[in-house]
Amino acid sequence: MDVLVTGAYGRCGTAIIDHLHDEADLEFTYLNRSDRDEDHEYGEYDTFVADVADYDAIRPAFDGIDAVVHLAAYPYVDGTWTDILEPNVIGTYNILEAARDAGVDSVVFGSTNHVMGMYEEEFAPDIYELGFDLELTHEDPIRPDSYYGSSKAFGEAIGRQYAEQDDGIDQFYAIRICSVRHAPYDHPYGDAERMVDEGETERGSDVYQEQVARMKGMWQSRRDFAHLIECCLRDEDVSFGIFNGVSNNDRGWFGIDYARERLGYDPQDNGEEWDAPPTEATDTN
Repeated sequence: MDVLVTGAYGRCGTAIIDHLHDEADLEFTYLNRSDRDEDHEYGEYDTFVADVADYDAIRPAFDGIDAVVHLAAYPYVDGTWTDILEPNVIGTYNILEAARDAGVDSVVFGSTNHVMGMYEEEFAPDIYELGFDLELTHEDPIRPDSYYGSSKAFGEAIGRQYAEQDDGIDQFYAIRICSVRHAPYDHPYGDAERMVDEGETERGSDVYQEQVARMKGMWQSRRDFAHLIECCLRDEDVSFGIFNGVSNNDRGWFGIDYARERLGYDPQDNGEEWDAPPTEATDTN
């Protein structure tokens, strides 16, 4: 299977490289807005350099491709409409139109928990506690918390349009990614430890503890994220589906039963298994 990954060198794209690049029956092409130097951690991989907002620039990358994993986006909740429009709205349209034109079979779309972000806004910080009575599924009403969240809701909607039109694409998977982090912070203490490293808080503070509680519910390990992407790539049954991207955490408000049932998603990690950052405890990954 020939797979094109857009936004290849972000948090999620590099998780795919780390965990799926060497799969014998998957051949990856990496599309990114910029290349990486040879001495960069990901400098060894060939890059198709193009901006997803430029249809003519990206279109040749789709020839001969079976599936697209679309991750390229402006990813910040404080982004303005101007920030969001070209990379997230026009870019997603371009990806789908190029896929349709090239005869690509399936698109896996990197959506976000921020499509449902106002649930968190309403119930935080209680929502971060173990046993909080809320589980969101693909059937619950969307409640975007930002232009970023709304742009991803648009991506889900136009993806469905392309999947259900006769001249569209065969399969569309939207993954509402919760919290995937770069490798040094790939654990439920990751956000809190990053804040310590950047001088924003102190270890053990109330802010630190709240970040840990949140991440124990929202964390999706890099290997679990890559596994979910692989489940989508290998699936032959779903024509359109929305799935929550999160690990097998005891706490949290995004349910994964639907992904288990429809895709065979079997995450290996659970935020509750950690009681300290890896510098102070055995790394369970």
